[in-house]
Amino acid sequence: MKRLITLIIFILLLIIVSETDLLPLRYSGRFSPAVCFRSLIPVSRNNIPPLRYNLSELAGSLGDFGTIIPLVLAVALTTDVNARYVLLFFGIWFILTGLYYRLPIPLEPMKAVAVIVIAGSIGSGEIAAAGLILGIIFLVLGYGRFFGFIEQWVPQSVVRGIQLGLALLLFRSSLGFVIKDPTFFLLGIAIIACFYLLCRFRSIPDLSAIVVIGVGLIAGISLYGVPPVSIIPAPELVVPVPSDFSSAFATLVLPQVVLTITNAILATSLLTKDLFCQDVPPKKFSTTIGLMNLVSVPFGGFPMCHGAGGLAGQYRYGARTGGANVYAGLIFITLALFFTSPQVLSIIAVGALGALLVFVGIEMARHSFRTDSLVITCVIGILALVSSMTVAFIIGMVLAYGTARMKQRVTG
Repeated sequence: MKRLITLIIFILLLIIVSETDLLPLRYSGRFSPAVCFRSLIPVSRNNIPPLRYNLSELAGSLGDFGTIIPLVLAVALTTDVNARYVLLFFGIWFILTGLYYRLPIPLEPMKAVAVIVIAGSIGSGEIAAAGLILGIIFLVLGYGRFFGFIEQWVPQSVVRGIQLGLALLLFRSSLGFVIKDPTFFLLGIAIIACFYLLCRFRSIPDLSAIVVIGVGLIAGISLYGVPPVSIIPAPELVVPVPSDFSSAFATLVLPQVVLTITNAILATSLLTKDLFCQDVPPKKFSTTIGLMNLVSVPFGGFPMCHGAGGLAGQYRYGARTGGANVYAGLIFITLALFFTSPQVLSIIAVGALGALLVFVGIEMARHSFRTDSLVITCVIGILALVSSMTVAFIIGMVLAYGTARMKQRVTG
């Protein structure tokens, strides 16, 4: 009876969100000044462009799987979070986001939360508390004029330092998987490297994450036999205790807020304008991030956001409309319903997972060096590794503003 009531509440929440008057934005397929001008004209429900469901959209839908799947699996294997519900809500919100924006706006696990959870012993209560706090923050920010102020307040070097710190934490976490299973780690590295070369010289989607996970799963089946396939049960309500909120705010929320505002909202809004000539206001991304976390996290979902890297990946492999999101959503829902039970996840070779985490960390570290102060960025990254993300953020802010003040005095 408790599960039935929980499922009914969840369905009602989804109905409320789907009936909210969130008008999709107009999509234009070509980049030109005239198209850009027309894309800024207010639109009505009568001229919403159609979604496409062709092979190009299907290929593009897989463009961000290499980030999503390794992080979700690593979280599921290191905590009490159930990957089935995480993937289920990813699937639902991929579809809703594609129908709303009519563009291939991706969803990703909140990376700061995911990496810190993988690196430390954090339970589902703290994760749910962090998701609720973040959901409220971004829902409120979506109805205000805070983004211009926030973008100026947090220096680029601090944001890049947090990215570097997350990459270093990911490397440290993957080390345990590598030691346990070096053979499949090396095999996973080889597969990813081959796909990297293929993608550079051939126009194909990077399916290395799926292939590596498939190899790890086949190896596990050969060693332990075929695991039972079971249908996902109804989600249960996750209710954090008061102590979870204070702990989650200091450990998870503070570093994630900065990354979400800069990478998931401001950078995604800018890239959407570059790729599609579509002016999507940052506050719209903030609103959808707030809604999907408030609805999903209490029922076992993982904190999620949009992402500029995911948008670039999906676009690179052919995604041009929200049809790619619908494809991705259907894939995730299928995985959640039938193929991600704890028994299935437990037999995946951990060395393969370690290889995937290493390459996710490399991608994060590569972007972190695009900074206006390499010294401050490196200091923050090292502090995040040896101390905590919160301490690194505070000291980084002090260093950034202190350095700027000293430069003003010297030049003044």
